[in-house]
Amino acid sequence: MSQPTDPGELARIAERLALLRQEHRLLDAEIERMQADLANDELQIKRMKRRKLQLKDLIARLESALIPDQPA
Repeated sequence: MSQPTDPGELARIAERLALLRQEHRLLDAEIERMQADLANDELQIKRMKRRKLQLKDLIARLESALIPDQPA
């Protein structure tokens, strides 16, 4: 992913990152809550964990897009 230079694009990426981080935190809390209750659906928990990992990967990609390129 190339380094965006447009301030509007940087702001959109930062806003998207904030939303993804919030969703990641909410999923984490919900997974913990569901795991504490033995009557919950294990398949649903696995799906939530998979989504959480996808969010983590997307967050990492967007964060790296915000880091300026260093000259060699």
